Amino acid sequence: MNHRTIALAGFAVMAAICGIGSVNAAEIRILSSGSLKGALSLLVPEFQKSSGNTATVEYGPAGAIAGRLQKDESADVVILSRSQLEKLASNGKIAPGSLVNIAGISLGVAVRKGAPKPDLGNVEAFKRALLSARSIGYRDPVTGSTSGTYTANLLERLGIAQELKPKLVLDRTNGDAPENVFLGVAKGDVEMQIGQITEIVIAPGVDLAGPLPREIQNTTLMAAGISTTSKVPADAKALIDFISSPSAAAVLKASGFQPVDKN
Repeated sequence: MNHRTIALAGFAVMAAICGIGSVNAAEIRILSSGSLKGALSLLVPEFQKSSGNTATVEYGPAGAIAGRLQKDESADVVILSRSQLEKLASNGKIAPGSLVNIAGISLGVAVRKGAPKPDLGNVEAFKRALLSARSIGYRDPVTGSTSGTYTANLLERLGIAQELKPKLVLDRTNGDAPENVFLGVAKGDVEMQIGQITEIVIAPGVDLAGPLPREIQNTTLMAAGISTTSKVPADAKALIDFISSPSAAAVLKASGFQPVDKN
C-alpha cells in the first residue's frame, strides 16, 4: 500500500467520523489549475461520498482559468495561486475573506522512465545538464502556465536562454490534461523537461529526476476561494474546508505538494 493510499484511507475514516453531510444535495463546480488534478482526483470523490453533494472539476492553465473568471464565467470554487486569487478578489470575482491556502507546488525536472538522471545538485550542475541535453521542454508561457513563465525567465537570468533556444520544445497541450504535458519526454522526443512536480508524478512514462536547486526553486502557493457567482457558497466553503483539512494535507503531501499554513 503506497503513501497516497494510506493517507486517503485515513481521510475517508475521518470524514465518516465527522459525518459531513447536507440535507439538500448541491452541485458544486470547481475551476482549478491542472497542477491539482492528481490530488483532487482522490479528494473530490471522498467529499462527494461524505457530503452527498456532487462536485465537478474543470482543469486548465492557471492563467487561463483566471482569465475565464475575469470574463464572468460561473463557478463555485476556484483553485489557483494565492496571488491570482487575491487579484480576482480585488476585482470582485472571488468572495472577500473566502481564500484558504491549500498547498505549495515546486518545480522539478522530468526524464524518460528509466533514463539516467542528470545532476541537479546545484545551480552550476543544473546549467551543465541543460547545456548538454539534446532537447529541453517546458510549458509555453502563452498558455498562461505559471511554471512556463517562471522557466522562461529563469533561463534568461541564468544567461543561457539564447544558447538553449535551438533545442527548446515548448509544450502547448490542453491544460485540462496535465498528465499529457510530458508526453514528449515519455516518447523520447524531449530529453528533459522542467515542470511542476505534482504534474510530473502523475505523468505516464516519465521519472522525476529531482527538484530544481534550492537557490533557483520556485514554490507557488496554491489557494482556494469562493466565486462571487456561486449559488451555493455554504457548500463551496464545506468543500474548501474538506480539501484544506489536516487529513487532506496528508494526501496532498503524498501527491508531491509542499505543506503550508492555511491562512
